[in-house]
Amino acid sequence: MIVMQIDLSLIGMEKGKQYETIITTHDSENNQNGAPIGVICSGPDKVVCRIFKGSHTLDNICSQREFVVNITHDAELFRMSTLGNLPEDYFTPDDSIKDIGAYFKCEVTSLKEAVKQSDPIKKKGEAIVIKADVVDMVIRNDIKAFNRGFGYVVESLSNYSRFDLVDEDKKEEYIKAFREAKRVVRKIGYRKDIKAMAAIEEKIKEKGYDV
Repeated sequence: MIVMQIDLSLIGMEKGKQYETIITTHDSENNQNGAPIGVICSGPDKVVCRIFKGSHTLDNICSQREFVVNITHDAELFRMSTLGNLPEDYFTPDDSIKDIGAYFKCEVTSLKEAVKQSDPIKKKGEAIVIKADVVDMVIRNDIKAFNRGFGYVVESLSNYSRFDLVDEDKKEEYIKAFREAKRVVRKIGYRKDIKAMAAIEEKIKEKGYDV
């Protein structure tokens, strides 16, 4: 269905939270491209994303001033769009992915150089922050945008359940993974995700390990 009242909460997006999506775009010759991009909800009809220079997606957004955000849990779509590009027959004329669970079209309102000193990627100043308004939404089924925080919680719990069964080298591997998971969850996770990670951290500390 085409949504008459645009509201990102209809697909589970909350203001200030980041979601894993596939952004689709086209260039001046109408060559279409898809790439997995984290999108932050900044209001019921507004989004923000930060994309590093050198990508087709950023070039297309800068030149066309529009893009489509596709909502899916299909791992194959993420694989194909990360390791290459989606085949031509996966795209619709309006740049969305065929038969996608939900998508929304965006028009760019601002483009700004971004420097983020805490970023683990060391290309300082090589990214652009894109702000955009949502101008159209299509929801085909009851799908919710995916936030990585929950996945990190589940993985951390899985590792913790094996903690007493592995050697010290493996324990250090788990702790290193937990530290990275904690960093990401604090940045993008929901309150429940952050609370769960704090509980896991306390349990690891009780075993005498610094996390």
